[in-house]
Amino acid sequence: MINIGLTGWGDHDSLYEGVKQSSGKLEIYAGHFPTVEVDASFYAVQPLRNMEKWTRETPDAFRFVVKAYQGITGHERGEIPFETRDEMFQAFIDSVKPMKEAGKLAMVLCQFPPWFDCKKENVQYLRVCREYLKDLPCALEFRHQSWYSEEFRSQTLSFIDKENWIHSICDEPQAGARSIPLVPDPAGSEEVLFRFHGRNEAGWTKPAKGDEWREVRYLYDYTNNELEELAGHVKSVSSKVKKTYVLFNNNSGGHAAGNAKQMIDILGLDYRGLAPRQLDLFD
Repeated sequence: MINIGLTGWGDHDSLYEGVKQSSGKLEIYAGHFPTVEVDASFYAVQPLRNMEKWTRETPDAFRFVVKAYQGITGHERGEIPFETRDEMFQAFIDSVKPMKEAGKLAMVLCQFPPWFDCKKENVQYLRVCREYLKDLPCALEFRHQSWYSEEFRSQTLSFIDKENWIHSICDEPQAGARSIPLVPDPAGSEEVLFRFHGRNEAGWTKPAKGDEWREVRYLYDYTNNELEELAGHVKSVSSKVKKTYVLFNNNSGGHAAGNAKQMIDILGLDYRGLAPRQLDLFD
């Protein structure tokens, strides 16, 4: 099973053109795609009312990939409002309960920052994270090239398998140590996550002020040839696992939704159980 979607549901204007938004964007989004990444959970542990609302607004077959809170993965772009590590992890675990209990939690995504390189203390911290999150399916994504260096690649993939992580396979600009190669290997898991960040090398490495980094870094429109190439990797890996999730993160220029639909067409997917589509005046 291959589920294709986007990171977030708020930034994809092409999905909402000509539609009366009497209901929320998520309900409309769920008429196009069977899965989505929740990004708000990275910036703040979400209150139960939000998670319950999003769970309620989506069809039974819909699945969420919930991005782990920034304090868990060491980004810390702002004040961390928890006094202890135990309190922080427990608050996050409690927040995803509505999705888990409804059977709509595909996985938690732990994306570590570019400065989180392959060294002993970081390997130990990954074990700590997995122990805290042991009752949740968790994907592991790196941003530092050292994890997939010739020296450590096989050990990294073996570690992902032994510690019961889901491998997050990324397509992103190849821009030195602070980027990772595409490694289409399920690493022993029965599930896998692909995240496509675009290939804007200049934007990936360019220093940006404030929130500009997001607008610059993920500005990219995949060509049909590139999508065909990526679809080949998705198809190959999906033949080795039970479930495959594919998320397009090239949101800056509004290209993610179109690229995701192209990928659906290339793979010949036909999703059932989506939310009813709202029709515009002339449909």
